[in-house]
Amino acid sequence: MANEQSGESRGLSFDIDEIPSHNDGQRLGRISLSGRAAIDTPHYFALSSRGCVPHLTQDIARDRTGIKGIYTALEDFIERSPNQEPAVYQAPVANCESRLRRFVALQDDSWLVLGPRRHPPVPARAANTNTSIAVQTALGFSTLESDDYVEAAQELRPDIVLGLADYEYPKIPGVKRLEKMGDRTLEWTEAMVTGLGNEAEGASNVSFFAPILPIEAGQQSYYLETLSAELADGIAGWTIYDPASIDAVPSGMRHLPKLALTDVQGPHDILDQISLGVDMFVLSLVGGATDKGLALTFSFPISESPESEGRLDLGIDLWAATYASDLLPLSEDCECYTCKNHHRAFVRHLLDAKEMLAWVLLQIHNHHTMDSFFAGIRRSMRQGNFEHNRDTFQQNFQKNLPSSIGQGPRLRGYQVKSGRSESRRNPPAYRSLNDREDRLAEAVSPSPTTEGEKFEDQGFADFFA
Repeated sequence: MANEQSGESRGLSFDIDEIPSHNDGQRLGRISLSGRAAIDTPHYFALSSRGCVPHLTQDIARDRTGIKGIYTALEDFIERSPNQEPAVYQAPVANCESRLRRFVALQDDSWLVLGPRRHPPVPARAANTNTSIAVQTALGFSTLESDDYVEAAQELRPDIVLGLADYEYPKIPGVKRLEKMGDRTLEWTEAMVTGLGNEAEGASNVSFFAPILPIEAGQQSYYLETLSAELADGIAGWTIYDPASIDAVPSGMRHLPKLALTDVQGPHDILDQISLGVDMFVLSLVGGATDKGLALTFSFPISESPESEGRLDLGIDLWAATYASDLLPLSEDCECYTCKNHHRAFVRHLLDAKEMLAWVLLQIHNHHTMDSFFAGIRRSMRQGNFEHNRDTFQQNFQKNLPSSIGQGPRLRGYQVKSGRSESRRNPPAYRSLNDREDRLAEAVSPSPTTEGEKFEDQGFADFFA
């Protein structure tokens, strides 16, 4: 099919294969950059933690998944800044080589996207200022100055850098706050465009995605008009935080790719946002399901008349005892490494034993399921059946993922916000060895008439473990 529109900036190109008759709806495209594997859209970038997809080493991600690129957050690397220079800035590189890519050992043909915060971000206690946003590092809350973020883009040289947005997730801005959001974001965007355009800094090949604020178009009109009139040459794409704000994209720049950092709870949301014009996603859905011990089982499109009664589940909870002797693959007809080599009972055993291999195998499977889901979407769009297939999918599948009855891997401190008088989310992994005498003194004394259940309730056997 002949390309109808294309966008190209700083080496990144986005070719649109199909433009629907309505203004900014679902579309097929291809995003490409010299030295990187081209990505057919709609598609997604895998969410990473410190540059690695959780549970997967770089070689496993390369050999056992179809991941085309990763999203990583600067706040993952700057926990000791500004008192000490972050280690990521010290990675030895050759001329024009990405310091961040070298530091996280990412393969050469994978896309590397850098944003200021994780997705979804942990709400920070501090507020944004005129020159900085609030972030949470591994060592606690901090701030990220706009100038430091520009310097990070110049030094680390990702393929795509997302602009700073004056948006404090998940707060709803008040009237006075709305007046500042556009002005601050415009100032930060101007600084990034200027910094990346400085040939002396060697970052001219970094593509910049400008943010569309999650507010009404009229409330950010001056910001958007300035982008379109004065900064268009430095913008290669858009970052979307709310699908309702897609209509705010300036009409003369709607051919640029749109990357969504939106709240996606399931495949229903993905389908709806693709209908609105989203081209790429950063998804926490896949890793979230893996952490819970869920194996994704949905596919797109589906047959008109599913055999089962009621709505189909989007996945299965492998913590459930029913899978302890189930020798079926995680998902029937799945061609991923996990399903071709292992069965549900084995993965369930690994989960029960808290073996990290359980989450490795689940992550491989879940990413394969998501890759197949997006491939099915693109086929459906080429055939002109997307809207019909979307309605059929949403009518036959549950909207939300099933709940999990098990315990996932231990949460890291930077994954959750700590509140006052809040209980620990993880049980203690170790206990003091000096409390044995006190615990024995409180325990029931052994006698021939004592019921064994009392010893079990008090964990008597654990005293001598």
